Amino acid sequence: MPREIRSLFIPGPAGKLEALLNVGEASASHAALVCHPHPMFGGTMHNKVVFAAMKALNGFGFPALRFNFRGAGSSEGEHDQGNGEQGDVEAAVAWLDAEYHLPIIFAGFSFGAATGLRACCPDQRVVALIALGTPAEVDGRLYAYSFLAKCAKPKLFISGDQDQYGPAEQIRAVVEAAAGPKKLIFVPHADHFFEAKLERVRGEITNWVSDLVRV
Repeated sequence: MPREIRSLFIPGPAGKLEALLNVGEASASHAALVCHPHPMFGGTMHNKVVFAAMKALNGFGFPALRFNFRGAGSSEGEHDQGNGEQGDVEAAVAWLDAEYHLPIIFAGFSFGAATGLRACCPDQRVVALIALGTPAEVDGRLYAYSFLAKCAKPKLFISGDQDQYGPAEQIRAVVEAAAGPKKLIFVPHADHFFEAKLERVRGEITNWVSDLVRV
């Protein structure tokens, strides 16, 4: 039976953030947060990759929260080049913690991965991190991940081996420089958007989280 989906607004540093909560089970061991790709290029919480990640995490019975970054959808505020958006992620983590008091698993796609990793690595409420389509360079914007060298939380990176915004050699270097534990998976014949590969992405998340929650 499909789980309940709640539409809500959560308080953010630049105003209300539009959100969707896929309700979990009363016995849930974790909560989940999933962040969307770049809002200036059409990214919202309804993105297909975001939805696939949410389904994988909600499949464990975890309550799974998605939200629109400032200025996207009905969220208040204006886009802030990923700087203020870190505060949006922190606000979503705070809401989940206040609501459930459970350890949080973060997942993000593209811009959502880059922004969420930076916000969640130092946050003790977040215990594991999933980065999908981690961007290295997009339209001249460079993404830096040196902070991952001090991020000792379990990390899963999933990218397409033909990702036009995160070439395999660059993502491999990012992951090699990151603290462990960590796992890198390249999906064969997949581009940045994992076209026709979303079931593979969902399955890899499910397998990794299964091992994580068994530990």
